[in-house]
Amino acid sequence: MTIQANALDAHRRLAALVADLTDEQVAQPSALPGWTRGHVLAHLANGTVGLAGQAENEGTKVEVYAGGRPARDAAIERDSGRSAAEHRAALADAADRLAKAWENVRDWDTPVWYRDGTLIGTAYAVWREAEIHLRDLDLGPVTWSPEFCDHAVDYLAARVPEGTRLVLRSPERTWTIGEGREVTLTGSATDLVAWLAGREPDGPVTGDRPELLPYP
Repeated sequence: MTIQANALDAHRRLAALVADLTDEQVAQPSALPGWTRGHVLAHLANGTVGLAGQAENEGTKVEVYAGGRPARDAAIERDSGRSAAEHRAALADAADRLAKAWENVRDWDTPVWYRDGTLIGTAYAVWREAEIHLRDLDLGPVTWSPEFCDHAVDYLAARVPEGTRLVLRSPERTWTIGEGREVTLTGSATDLVAWLAGREPDGPVTGDRPELLPYP
């Protein structure tokens, strides 16, 4: 599948996951410290709308969030209190808006405001956000595809400190990042990528985990 198709498929799986979510479950803690599931869902819906806006304004650089980070954070806090039904509707509207915006893209290499990159970079971002935050909802086991794990490791490689040669070894894949003192971690592909993304793995990850740099 294309990156765009992967991203939209992740949103379909997200919609299926929260189809029977209750208001009580929305208010419960997510896997992210300080955030309820409502915060995660609000962030997903609002972020998807913001990234759709990068495509809707193709050729003109606009902020993902009008007002920057403070406006983003305020919107997440405000919208976190939605009911389960309201969250589902917001996610569906955001995914529909994204799909329509992407249908009209003329050139995926068009420069955008988001990370001073291009439109194809926003498609990767939607994919990452949906996949990783789907796991953060803590509604059951999540196993990421080998294709997503490869992309996530490539994106998150910047977190490996200088002077470290990090080997991530799973039954499915082995990744090597950086040069220097070798550190080998072993686990499932999903658990290794979850750790690299700053999440606590569900299963065992063996080895001396280095301290990672901030999220890129």
